[in-house]
Amino acid sequence: MSLGYCRKALRVDLTNQKIMTEDLSPEFLNGYLGGRGLNMKRLYDEVPPGVDPLGPDNKLFIGVGPLTGTLFPGSARVNFSAKSPQTGILGDSNAGGFFGPELKFAGFDQVIIEGASPRPVYLYIKNGKAELRSAEHLLGRDVFATQEGIIEELGDTRVQVACIGPAAENGVRYAGVFCNLVRAAARTGMGTVMASKNLKAIAVRGTMDLKAADPIKFMQIINKVDKDIASHVEYQTRLLLGTTKLVHALNEAGCLATRHFQTGRFEDAELVSGELLAESYKKKSKGCFACTIPCSRFFEITDGKYKGLKSEGPEFEGLAGFSSRVGVSDLGAALKGVDLCNRYGMDVISTSECISFAMELFERGIIATSDTDGLELKWGNSEAVLELIEKIAYRKGFGDVLADGVVKAATHIGKDSEKYAMHVKGLELFQADPRGLKGYALGVAVATRGGDHLRSEPSFEFYEDPEEGIRRFGVPEAAFRLEYKGKGKVVKFYEERAALADCLNVCKNTLVNMEILSFKEAAEILNAVTGMEFNEEMLQKSCERILNLERAYIIREGIRRKDDNLPERFLKEPLPKECGPSQGSIVELESMLDEYYLEHNWDKETGIPLRAKLIDLGLHEVVKDLEERGILSERFTL
Repeated sequence: MSLGYCRKALRVDLTNQKIMTEDLSPEFLNGYLGGRGLNMKRLYDEVPPGVDPLGPDNKLFIGVGPLTGTLFPGSARVNFSAKSPQTGILGDSNAGGFFGPELKFAGFDQVIIEGASPRPVYLYIKNGKAELRSAEHLLGRDVFATQEGIIEELGDTRVQVACIGPAAENGVRYAGVFCNLVRAAARTGMGTVMASKNLKAIAVRGTMDLKAADPIKFMQIINKVDKDIASHVEYQTRLLLGTTKLVHALNEAGCLATRHFQTGRFEDAELVSGELLAESYKKKSKGCFACTIPCSRFFEITDGKYKGLKSEGPEFEGLAGFSSRVGVSDLGAALKGVDLCNRYGMDVISTSECISFAMELFERGIIATSDTDGLELKWGNSEAVLELIEKIAYRKGFGDVLADGVVKAATHIGKDSEKYAMHVKGLELFQADPRGLKGYALGVAVATRGGDHLRSEPSFEFYEDPEEGIRRFGVPEAAFRLEYKGKGKVVKFYEERAALADCLNVCKNTLVNMEILSFKEAAEILNAVTGMEFNEEMLQKSCERILNLERAYIIREGIRRKDDNLPERFLKEPLPKECGPSQGSIVELESMLDEYYLEHNWDKETGIPLRAKLIDLGLHEVVKDLEERGILSERFTL
């Protein structure tokens, strides 16, 4: 095996049932690093504008990074990318667990899925070889049953499976790809793309060795990283609660998504908090491959209505999505909601937005029981929430209206309901109120895959240290979540860190939120693994190149500054009095966008990258492509 990189891609032509192996050049790997970067380059080059996201010309790219499968903490991630059937623009989603490392052990940095199979199949990859097998017997099975069936069929309990559930098969636009039962690459509808290709699952088994060019140097850096993680101020909390800590924390800050963002404080937050989950239901901690902060958990409900429910998780997004966002105070019901989404194979964020959107419309009298199959969509009605999850997964009745996402649901319903759809570029928003997190608000507005917080994660704005704000970003306000000055610089910085994490395919908890690894240290560890000669500037520029390539992709699809926007509620309606420290806050988006475009060297009027910026990043083919399409902007308005 090559050091760090396998230097191999697997191309699967489902239409003609052909499988080929391709070599990956050093230039490709150096320029786009791995995982997300490799996928984005392929997406731009191989999926032109106008392609039907659910047609055979769309392609699904699966990528891992140079640290995937090594001893680097959390080196477990994998990216699934395609044109999104949910948003019509860039689709990309990332999952942890054990699938990514297994793909690396099987000898591949990337898998390219193209065409559409004439019959249901699953792809089986083992040690540099692959074959297509019939999946007729797996159709209709949920995620759990599908993974169980494939492992049983292959007779190897160490096989790692990424699969889709009934939601994808039924054409739900926000269905995901699920690994290790609950490790979800759930955003932007990558599971729906798989289903459109008649591909039920990908099973991987690898026993090939990974080696480091300088194993002594590599272990020295690993030991330092382990110590930095263990001594971090957030370590113990993340170890105990993981991201579920945010239910309590954001509620105290007054910006927890509550009753569809009508307020930022949920009066029953402590009844659905991560602390209560850990105290009442947690059985043991659970981590991804090579994890030193096992932030997930196995849980079991031992009494009450949901007695017997056992699973792993949930993350904050699912927990808050089926509690505060829909006004539900029953922790067991929230856990059941997440479990149903995992089994059916749906994104918890998009699902909870569609349901909470419908609940607000119901409460406002815009829709009634005659529209909702008799369901009383009142805040806190957990039974209606759970029933609606199933209806969405199987596109039954009113669930069919919500199965294409909140934008299409609002269009179908009409009656001025569009203003209550909480999305950006067609992708539903997360479980924190942007009015209480100005940096996150900007990051969500400009994210290349739509309303997504994980493209930047600008956690620096929680520092509340004005001197650090001046030192790192030039203004004291940068370090405060309710201030907007300096956030253009903050978001750009964290976009590059998030891109680095997604290209190396390591955990964002450590690399982005805890800022454990600098670009300089990342270059050192890459050199120790690969034997290449990376440096800090090269890595930073590679990440900036990937961000600009993504921006060029969505620009080519028609996105402009006007689309870097937020729902009107966040721009004009101040957070109410009960939101405590966040009360009265709105998002000053336009000022932050001006600063953000300036930092990126993009045209302020349109949001289009400048020719000089693209050339500086080596994106000459992108320049030629955009020029031929009459898109590229020459000017830069200050």
